[in-house]
Amino acid sequence: MTTYIVRRLIQTAGLLVLLSILLFALVNLAPGGPLSGQGQSRHVDPTKVELLKRQFGLDKPLPTQYLIWLIGNDWMRVDKNGDGILDSYGTRQGILRGDFGFSFRSRQPVLTEIGQRLPNTIYLTVITMLVAVLIAIPIGIISAIRQYSTFDITVTTFSFAGQAIPEFWLGLILILIFYAWLKNPFTGEPLLPPGGMTSVNSIGFDLGDRIIHLILPVLTGALGWVAWYSRFLRSSMLDVIHQDYIRTARAKGLPNWKVLYKHALRNALVPLVTLLALDLPYIFGGAIFVEILFSWPGMGRLYYQAALDRDYPILLAVLIIGASFIILSNLLADIVYAYLDPRIRFE
Repeated sequence: MTTYIVRRLIQTAGLLVLLSILLFALVNLAPGGPLSGQGQSRHVDPTKVELLKRQFGLDKPLPTQYLIWLIGNDWMRVDKNGDGILDSYGTRQGILRGDFGFSFRSRQPVLTEIGQRLPNTIYLTVITMLVAVLIAIPIGIISAIRQYSTFDITVTTFSFAGQAIPEFWLGLILILIFYAWLKNPFTGEPLLPPGGMTSVNSIGFDLGDRIIHLILPVLTGALGWVAWYSRFLRSSMLDVIHQDYIRTARAKGLPNWKVLYKHALRNALVPLVTLLALDLPYIFGGAIFVEILFSWPGMGRLYYQAALDRDYPILLAVLIIGASFIILSNLLADIVYAYLDPRIRFE
């Protein structure tokens, strides 16, 4: 087991290095650059553009830029005041030591920018997953118990539709219905807010206000996962309820509800839990569309704004963190599989 874990860790480290090279090259080789807008303006002094290039290290060859980004540079100039003057020197530790540099736009440390928005994305992602699972489980159970019934056929139809509908289209439709069309009968105001995390005039923590602002983003993000998880649980339940031990439990005279919920459901949920662990990074990454559409102050919106501003340190940090999250989640799943099934260690 130890040999298998060490081998997988080495493979993961090599994959992360290759991925960092690929991401860095793709971002930096894209047309334009972080200073392309300033360089094209007639009102900007070319000497100041060159100064900014030296400040951010953009005047160095791309491989050198990558090494500085990866392992750091002991003599990197830092403009702490944001006035374009290299008035101090600092130490760039590199991403291997947790230093992602400074944002080109805000002049703030990248980790500070991410730290302000990461909790909001986790908050939205966790609630979206919980809602999706709580809705999908009863739907999957009923569909399996009443196989080929009207309910099962209807749910199957809506599941295919839910998986096919793009999130950005669904979100726009929900905003149109609950904000533009439906009004509060008592106040005449829109039934639900179109975006944001809290109301503009809210003071302190208001649970009701938070819930109202969560409804549309969570519905938009959860619909596709409800469709996927309900169909997966239906298939898993159908496989379990035809097993011999389920027939034995029924033959012993146990009530049907006890057979289904104590024996069948418990075993049918095992592959679903595994699937949830593997899907969590993708739910996290998919929040970018929901956050942009509903002006949610999270990682997705930060990435979108950084892409518009060509803020390379922010872009690279978000990409590498998201990719690492996916790779490490799969590594953890592989280790758990190897622990549960020793045959995997020798494949």
